[in-house]
Amino acid sequence: MKRLLYIVVCLLALGAAVAAPVPDNFLPQRVESTATGPAAHGAEGRIVFIAGSTDAAFSVYSITGQLVKVVRVSADQRTTVEFPKGFYIVKCSNQWSRKVVVR
Repeated sequence: MKRLLYIVVCLLALGAAVAAPVPDNFLPQRVESTATGPAAHGAEGRIVFIAGSTDAAFSVYSITGQLVKVVRVSADQRTTVEFPKGFYIVKCSNQWSRKVVVR
């Protein structure tokens, strides 16, 4: 009986720990691109490319590593290109690369 009581108390304590709210400072914050730097993000059926303060060239690769498209964007401009649903790697002029999801 003591063992059963011990198990019930442990389960209740575990349930309380799981149901406890997570503090706001614990959650990861979304990192926004700087106003002057290039950026790219996925959207519904497309990828949006933002050049920033200088011209930018974006290379889009499939998840298997094949080059799909090269997009050039003039300074302070935004370009939207349609893509099929999936995961892509976007590389920006040897500055950075990141995964982009098109839904």
